[in-house]
Amino acid sequence: MKRLLLPLLLLSGTAFAQDTIRICDNTGCSDRPRNTANFEAELAAQADPAADAKVAALEAMAEKDPRAAYDLGLRYFRGAGVRKDSYLAIKWMRDAGERGDFKAAQALGRFYLVGLEEMGADPAEAERWLMMAADKGDKEAKKMLVQARKAKNEAQSDHKWREDVRKNGWFGGWYSGYAYRTYWRDGRWLFY
Repeated sequence: MKRLLLPLLLLSGTAFAQDTIRICDNTGCSDRPRNTANFEAELAAQADPAADAKVAALEAMAEKDPRAAYDLGLRYFRGAGVRKDSYLAIKWMRDAGERGDFKAAQALGRFYLVGLEEMGADPAEAERWLMMAADKGDKEAKKMLVQARKAKNEAQSDHKWREDVRKNGWFGGWYSGYAYRTYWRDGRWLFY
């Protein structure tokens, strides 16, 4: 009986996995039934004028106060009361950080240190923002600044190695190190 239980469990898990598909859209990622349809029109129909007015009011406030810009950026990052949008999250965080909000600078430093969704890590940019926050006395930023500098040095070292390899004849390897497997004859490609 026990010998049959494991294969049955494996088969049932496989059947379940085949009935679902991972869908990522502007509401996030989730496993949904294969027959699920998701259209922007459906999302537009769910629009809430009261929520839109709240966001507009916070945006107006954010134009004047960096604390509100930080809050708006955080809301776009989390998707809290607004549609999740990493571009707008960074835009508003940068705005707050440039106007002296050290928590925004720290958050940006973390975003750039580890990367954010579709954006890869940028240790040099992380260092810039973390220095701003650390200069204002932020202890967490000081800790992350050490990591950012280490990551930046490693990235620079990797870049230097790749440039050295390119400059010292690596491209020559494409001409002599890799042989063709096909040739053209009588109007068609043939393998050697």
